[in-house]
Amino acid sequence: MKSKISDQLKEKYEAINQDVEDYLEGLLHSKPINYWDYIQTDALLNLQIQRTVFPDEMVFIMYHQINELLFKMILVEIEQVAKSDALTTELFTNKLMRISRYFDMLTSSFSIMKDGMDVDQYNKFRTTLTPASGFQSAQYRKIEFASTELINLIDKRFRDSIDRKSSYQNAFEHLYWQAAGKDYKTGKKSYTLTVFEEKYKDEFLRFAQFYSTNNLYSKFKSLPQEDRENPELVKAMRHFDYTVNINWVMAHYNTANHYLNIGGKTADATGGSEWVKYMHPKYQKRIFFPSLWTKQEIEEWGTNI
Repeated sequence: MKSKISDQLKEKYEAINQDVEDYLEGLLHSKPINYWDYIQTDALLNLQIQRTVFPDEMVFIMYHQINELLFKMILVEIEQVAKSDALTTELFTNKLMRISRYFDMLTSSFSIMKDGMDVDQYNKFRTTLTPASGFQSAQYRKIEFASTELINLIDKRFRDSIDRKSSYQNAFEHLYWQAAGKDYKTGKKSYTLTVFEEKYKDEFLRFAQFYSTNNLYSKFKSLPQEDRENPELVKAMRHFDYTVNINWVMAHYNTANHYLNIGGKTADATGGSEWVKYMHPKYQKRIFFPSLWTKQEIEEWGTNI
């Protein structure tokens, strides 16, 4: 066995014109790996910087950091589908169900926020977050770009009239989440949206260009008809769509409602958005894979929850 491993190592490094002896010598001086070094525990646990003295702010910070880590896991899975040259229904289904499980975790975890923070503490420390907003999660926007064709992310008010061959720049200006910080009558954008675009817009445009033909929906439609009719794959596609655009969104909406709808009066979001119409699925009807739903299902999207 030892000789086989040494031979394999030699082949590996010769393939990149490297001397295996140099690498083996390096092992003589290297230290064994520890859990805390591999996971970077110290660095990870020092990323929580509070802006106030309220203990529950720490819950808020860590919860959102965990979300971002899960978003990264989701993007890793989607990328494997996008870059697969031999995509099978088995692989596709497997990746979709992995992603759905991540979103199941995200959905159920909202109870940590909804039931795990003191309302009075939240409504005090949240004022220090202004003008930051959850819609500024760049990774979540990338998940949307990587999941479906751009037309399905256009604000519902413009979805039927916009030119489907519109430039990425024009399409970007009509994405549904722009409504969270843009007055379409005047074109004026909120500070929250403006700084978000300044940081990420160019990156988003490059990302969206790659995923214009490599998103999950396009990859699905490129499969042979027999594969597109595979019941397990179709089930996984629908499950993912509903999990993300109904279950997870509503869990987020209900949590926001718990903290921002006090005594029947709805408070503004920290970014100043009309969060009710921005978040609730019945208004925007965000659907990643519309051809996999019936006309009635689309019409009733987000209304029976």
